[in-house]
Amino acid sequence: MPWWSVLLFLGLAVLLWQRGRSHRDDVIGLFTKFLGVLVLVVVVVAGQPLLLELALLALALYLPSALHCERQIGGGLEP
Repeated sequence: MPWWSVLLFLGLAVLLWQRGRSHRDDVIGLFTKFLGVLVLVVVVVAGQPLLLELALLALALYLPSALHCERQIGGGLEP
């Protein structure tokens, strides 16, 4: 699968997911989300998953660490 088709399918998956979230009918919205996930599975199985892996790596690096969140809340074990 060429890289441009992977990007096209990823865009389509995001578009379907967003349309499913904004749809008023629950059944049609769930079906649209399901189609978005199905397109994403096609990209992962048949395409070059490098783009998806890079996007997930960027998301993982963007998320705060547990230690950072614990310091903000003031949690931790008190002696």
